[in-house]
Amino acid sequence: MKHLSRLLIGTCITVALAAGTAYASPTLREGSRGHEVLVLQHALQNAGYKIKNADGIYGKDTERAVAEFQRDNKIKITGVVNNATWRALKNAPEKRPWGIDVPPPAEKTFPPAPNGIPILPASKVSDVIKTAKSYMGTPYVFGGATPKGFDCSGYLQYVFQRQGISIPRTADEQYKLGLRTKSTKELVPGDLVFFETYEKGASHCGIYLGKGEFIHASTSKGVRIDELSNSYWNPRFLGGKHIVK
Repeated sequence: MKHLSRLLIGTCITVALAAGTAYASPTLREGSRGHEVLVLQHALQNAGYKIKNADGIYGKDTERAVAEFQRDNKIKITGVVNNATWRALKNAPEKRPWGIDVPPPAEKTFPPAPNGIPILPASKVSDVIKTAKSYMGTPYVFGGATPKGFDCSGYLQYVFQRQGISIPRTADEQYKLGLRTKSTKELVPGDLVFFETYEKGASHCGIYLGKGEFIHASTSKGVRIDELSNSYWNPRFLGGKHIVK
């Protein structure tokens, strides 16, 4: 696995550019709340800017960190996060002041899973789900890909690696796996689900458990189980990918 210093690109909390075109990222300012603010706060912390509480609330502390980041990156200092600030955060080098370890190389490597076809044997579904549930409560960590802390795509990669299946590190690349399902009714346990949260395209992901539930590394509460019908996730559901064969 490559050094985590570039995992900011394309992860579920990446502010990504696709095909060289900037998507309209959310404009955030003091008083903003929610998932997008958590994305921002973790990205700032990852770049080495101090925020006491990453709580999804854009207060004075976050505004100060944004202004400092804008100053250091020669962006007009407004304390308001616009496209220019998102793009700069995308390319900001990691400093990780709180001492998160870079995950060690895997004891055994596996060939990368091919795109566009099912990759998970039905016989391994129960083991994948069991492994996924064993990390319930693990905290969310920006760029995290170990049991010390996961982000959404790092969590999926780790779980599948434990079952001998090597999947990509980032949500947008994971979205290329398997076969697109036309509706949630076609999903089976072990399939993947993707969401479009703060940017266009796949920016969050999880593992479908059946009965309308999925397990994922949530920004606010770490690894947990939610329902696809949840008032937050339902309108942001991008699609499912059938990977069970």
